[in-house]
Amino acid sequence: MERLFKNIEALLPEALLKDRAAVRINYLKRGRGKKLGAVAKTHRLTEMMRQLTQSSEIRKRKMATVPQLKFDPALPICAKKEEIIAQIKSQQVVIVSGETGSGKTTQIPKFCLAAGLGIDGVIGCTQPRRIAAITVSQRIAQELDQPLGQSVGYKIRFCDKSAPNAHIKLMTDGILLTETQNDPWLNEYDTLMVDEAHERSLNIDFVLGILKSLIKSRRDLKLIITSATIDTQKFSAAFNHAPVVEVSGRMFPVQTCYEPLDNAKNNIDEESLHVEQATSVLDRIISNSTSGDILIFMPTEQDIRETIELVSGRKYKNVTVLPLFARLSAAEQQRVFVQQKGRKIIVATNVAETSLTIPGIKYVIDSGLARISQYNPTSRTTALPVMPISRSSADQRMGRCGRVANGICYRIFSEN
Repeated sequence: MERLFKNIEALLPEALLKDRAAVRINYLKRGRGKKLGAVAKTHRLTEMMRQLTQSSEIRKRKMATVPQLKFDPALPICAKKEEIIAQIKSQQVVIVSGETGSGKTTQIPKFCLAAGLGIDGVIGCTQPRRIAAITVSQRIAQELDQPLGQSVGYKIRFCDKSAPNAHIKLMTDGILLTETQNDPWLNEYDTLMVDEAHERSLNIDFVLGILKSLIKSRRDLKLIITSATIDTQKFSAAFNHAPVVEVSGRMFPVQTCYEPLDNAKNNIDEESLHVEQATSVLDRIISNSTSGDILIFMPTEQDIRETIELVSGRKYKNVTVLPLFARLSAAEQQRVFVQQKGRKIIVATNVAETSLTIPGIKYVIDSGLARISQYNPTSRTTALPVMPISRSSADQRMGRCGRVANGICYRIFSEN
């Protein structure tokens, strides 16, 4: 029996993190089953050996199937590749600050693989939105020349496309919160990346709070926090002054034009004024240029439908008009990423604001409005009023163009 104990302890480092933790917690840390009889103890030890042997085989397969890594030197973050990898290896927590378009969302998980992570556990990456989790996982899998669900997968509500032997797993922050209920130690992961932390939603704040406590106990867990704003020092201070890596952003210049609403000029009600103004700007873009896709930001689904109805009524030639909002099915959302004949006009809510890049966008028309969740502590209710967006959100929207060529962002509000 003592030999079994020694074999188990020798095999522990070769197993996956989740199985090491299960063995240590369930048996070795509980007095080696002193209350059990000899037969029951031998049976349990044998079962543990079987579990660890199986886990060791999975870990060896993961080591043997690490995909060949390719990096796009055109992405700004790749200029800091060696620095980021070195920080990941030497530090438990790393903050990466990069403007939209820097490539941090798709490249940092691959940097983690290059740093030797993703073997003992999974590299988990959280996204604030389901569409971002899906599209980012597809993009990373494509860059690794692998089918989705092999080394890279995703998990969102009601859909799990992650393989048991995956190296990288994309998910919404809500999914990670749910997983903490069954596994407070998050032993499945050896690395966690919280993307778009600057959005500061309730889920993101809960995730950051849980991880801040967890990394004190789990010294083998690496944490990477990415933000597109200059407030990274706040994140650094919250995590024991973790190192911050600054990355440059946009690859092509974007011209900003302000087209403020004019109530006197437009003899229509104020609620639909931004829709009329956006379509008026769209008319000018179509008449003055023949190429470049267009992304229009609207606050609500109703505004999207009204905009699409107005645009469709104009009967532009060689133009495909597509909606994009959270309640659309995954298949309908994916249509915006498919190359079309002629131009695409995409009318979207703020789901298109961060984390994902729609290829070919040259023009952005920004209504400056969004449905923003607000909590009323007096009535203890949450509302979703249409409100003006923040400056950082406006900059994020502007960053949707300027990826493949010089871009133009039309803002349907004054510079003030």
